[in-house]
Amino acid sequence: MLVYQDLLTGDELLSDSFPYTEIESGCLWKVQGKWVVTGSVDVDIGANPCAEGGGEDEGVNDQAVKVVDIVDTFRLQEQPPFDKKQFIGYIKKFIKLLTAKLEGEKQEEFKKSIEGATKYLISKIKDLQFFVRESMHGDNSLVFAYYKEGATDPTFLYFAHGLNQTQ
Repeated sequence: MLVYQDLLTGDELLSDSFPYTEIESGCLWKVQGKWVVTGSVDVDIGANPCAEGGGEDEGVNDQAVKVVDIVDTFRLQEQPPFDKKQFIGYIKKFIKLLTAKLEGEKQEEFKKSIEGATKYLISKIKDLQFFVRESMHGDNSLVFAYYKEGATDPTFLYFAHGLNQTQ
């Protein structure tokens, strides 16, 4: 399995279990998340607990919880929303930090595509949710999520150049 880590912090943010499509000249990856149920599952095996000495209070007391698969798998933590000014401040810092980590062709690709990706994200700023990894490192990449019109499952956006592929 391939795992994609935040190039700035080393935090795991994505894996190849979640297919992506490239948008904005490959600067952003779009990944479809979905709501799933985790926790206990009530399995009826056909036994009669009363006849077998069991009662209502026996069994597992876990509660099923509905979560978004990507958020749960990578332990993402939602952050307060940014307004346009805060977001531009974050992007300027992010560009500086990430550009220093990239080399040669990747650095040039990033410089050419980041403006379009930034404009794309700003156009959705009111609809975006912002996530970081649970380490909440100050210089990490953000993961963005939004709901397409009429969708019940969120779509996630990642900066492709900010991810490092590992196995």
